Amino acid sequence: MRFTAADSLAPFRMSSTIDFPIHGRVAAGLEPVREVFAANFTDNVEVGASFAVFSATGEALVDLWGGFTDQALSQPWRADTLVNVYSTTKGLAALTFATLVEEGLTSYETPVREIWPELRAAKDGLTVGQLLAHQGGLVGVSTQLEVADLYDWQKMIGLLERQEPFWSPGSQAGYHAVTWGYLPGELARRLSGRTLGQLLAERLSRPFAADFYLGLPEPEMNRVAPLIGPNRARIQPVPADPNAAAPAVPELYPIALQNPVIRPFADASSRDWQAAEIAASNGQGNAAGIARIYAGVLGSDSPLAEETLAALTAERVGMTPDLVLGGPVRRGAGVILNTEEGYGPVPDSFGHSGAGGSTGFADPRHRIGVGYAMNQMQPNLEGDTRGGRLIRALYKCLG
Repeated sequence: MRFTAADSLAPFRMSSTIDFPIHGRVAAGLEPVREVFAANFTDNVEVGASFAVFSATGEALVDLWGGFTDQALSQPWRADTLVNVYSTTKGLAALTFATLVEEGLTSYETPVREIWPELRAAKDGLTVGQLLAHQGGLVGVSTQLEVADLYDWQKMIGLLERQEPFWSPGSQAGYHAVTWGYLPGELARRLSGRTLGQLLAERLSRPFAADFYLGLPEPEMNRVAPLIGPNRARIQPVPADPNAAAPAVPELYPIALQNPVIRPFADASSRDWQAAEIAASNGQGNAAGIARIYAGVLGSDSPLAEETLAALTAERVGMTPDLVLGGPVRRGAGVILNTEEGYGPVPDSFGHSGAGGSTGFADPRHRIGVGYAMNQMQPNLEGDTRGGRLIRALYKCLG
């Protein structure tokens, strides 16, 4: 996701003598993960972060947090600190929707028009699974939006219902960066009478003691660490060669990711943003909350049967170029299927990652859930990432 430089935070300054406090625990044999977590602060751009790995039995294999919640490095990151995790939200929202499939209220092969007949994109037989796999052609809307419009559910639903799809629905895939959240959200409301945020709390967060919210209650807002935009990182990427050709940007990119422009501090750290339910991009949580949910759906108390998990994670989009992002992303019904070892070396791992670097996934082979959340957004996700280093360290230990 691209961001403007219009954030209201002051430029980042850090003394070389600053100590970043690190807290938490790791299981025996996973000590190198803690070392990499600490190195992300001293050798990279980390300000505040958490990283967690839970087993399907509920055991904390890694539960680390550290650094600061603010750019001034004055407020320590706590075990219960929350942060906006952008599109990492999508994976947990997809798991939530899967509980409706488990309940028998719908299936991934159900035509969307049977549930939501007003949706123009669904008139020719688009299925629920295709819609969740970013194949509906609704990467954005033609109306120019303000951030405040994202908080108006009925306005957004009306715009999406009337929107002419940007391609023939079901024929191709393109990343629905923000609009995705309204699609399973409206289906869930029509199928169950409940919002995705309510269902997530009832069926995943509370049963697995996971600190993760979609629609944050006001009493919890003081626990949220404000985001620091990539333009405010204390280490900036090496400037590009001014003579090099600019990378090509797909035509649909600005439609999907820049209407509206969402500023990390001024918008995505506001209380209005935190209170809303935008299942594509505004989940509030921490690494332990993310990891507990992904581990929980693999365990004996999972609300999802093996058949439902298999349907959720069946490949619906393969290694073909994404019409918005350009590169390939393998997709199930709302989750990303492990692509180029982004979720470690296990091909069957699935989850979702977010702008700036947050991530979460389930590894069915090792029966673990993994989560990473931070407040300093990554300046350059094409390079090495802090979450990626932690994941590689974890699997090096696991062997």
